[in-house]
Amino acid sequence: MQIRVVAQASSVAEGVAREVVRQLNKKPDTVLGLPTGATPEPLYQKLVEIYRRGQVSFAQVTTFNLDEYLGLGPDHPASYRAYMERHLFGHVDIDPSRIHIPDGLAPDPDRECQEYEEALRRAGYPDLQILGLGRNGHIGFNEPGTPFGSLTHRVRLTESTREANRRFFPPGEEPPTEAITMGVRSIMQARRILVLATGEAKAEAVAKAILGPVTEEVPASVLQLHPNVTWWLDEAAAHLLEPDLRWVDRSL
Repeated sequence: MQIRVVAQASSVAEGVAREVVRQLNKKPDTVLGLPTGATPEPLYQKLVEIYRRGQVSFAQVTTFNLDEYLGLGPDHPASYRAYMERHLFGHVDIDPSRIHIPDGLAPDPDRECQEYEEALRRAGYPDLQILGLGRNGHIGFNEPGTPFGSLTHRVRLTESTREANRRFFPPGEEPPTEAITMGVRSIMQARRILVLATGEAKAEAVAKAILGPVTEEVPASVLQLHPNVTWWLDEAAAHLLEPDLRWVDRSL
């Protein structure tokens, strides 16, 4: 495990964008695992900027998103398909046939989970998986208590997760109660993982995931068992870590 702590959230986005671009330039047909939410938005903005400068191409990249809300179609502004179009896919040269996001309107969600996992398996799982971190330590929509052996599955969202995501929905509209998510075991199949966490609100989850015991009650703690994980943190998110575990990089 590597821990990179930079001064501010914008530097997290810049540093991770550089790592993604290096990966895509080294292996243009990379399989890329992608998150959604507020934390990755600056990362996607940086990637679009770099693409527009002609320094990277997404033409051969295959993407798999971590999750999608059940009950939301791709045209709903709070769906993760719409999010990805808004923040990345609609601005780069990605082949739409190479984009994979669970179908929130699937008539048989359990079958959709099986088919999504099979698509991941056929693709060989991500070469590079990018993760955000929930305030309760979730990764993807794998809430506390999710078995570490889980594959892509249907999940009931906790009230804390729904409340954290309420701001992404139109006023008066309740966030869905269920979602489809890549499982913990699915995520752990990635060859390399980058975790982004910014802001003081994530500090407790960061400390539990990195310093605490490996437990299903803190899903992100399983990343301690992965052979190639880098945590990208701003100082606010890292402030509960022991000083000797922190490499503060102020070059970004």
